[in-house]
Amino acid sequence: MKFSIEQRFAGAADDVARAYADPDLYVALQDLPKLSQPDVVGHAVHGDVVTLEVRYHFAGELSSAARAVIDPTRLAWVERSVHDLATRATTFTMLPDHYADRFRCSGTYRFEAVEGGTRRRGEGDLRVKVLLVAGAVEGAIASGLQEHLIDEVPIVDAFVAERARP
Repeated sequence: MKFSIEQRFAGAADDVARAYADPDLYVALQDLPKLSQPDVVGHAVHGDVVTLEVRYHFAGELSSAARAVIDPTRLAWVERSVHDLATRATTFTMLPDHYADRFRCSGTYRFEAVEGGTRRRGEGDLRVKVLLVAGAVEGAIASGLQEHLIDEVPIVDAFVAERARP
C-alpha cells in the first residue's frame, strides 16, 4: 500500500527538520493514540547527517480477522531514519521486531519552507503479507500512522518554540 503524508508546522523548516533528528523530541511524543511511547534506541551524528532509531509498538485496533493471524501485541518495530539536515530530507525504514517475513515499510519525507512555517511531505510503501487480511492490516497501520502524525504536530510546534527561546 502506497501512502503519503502532509503536515504543516508553525516553525521554520530548518528548525522542524532538526527537531525530528533530536532524540529529546521523542520523549515528548507520549500518550498519542495508535502508537506506544517512542523509545530511542540509537542516535548517531556525522556532520549534517543524523541517524536515529526509534522503537514503536502498534496500539491501535485490528479487526478480528486480522487478530486471528497477527498478535497485535507483537506489532513492534524500530524506525531507522537518516536525516540530512543540509537538504532537510529524510529516508526511513521500519524494521519489525516480529513478523519480519510479513511486514515492510520504507519511505522518504522532506521539510519545505512555506508561508507561515513548514510543510512536511512524505511518501511511503507499506506491505503486509498475511493471507486474506493483508489489506485490513495495512489499512489499520497506515490509519494509525496518519493519526499519529496529525496528533504530533502541536507537540512538535511546542518543542520547536521552546528550543527557539533564548
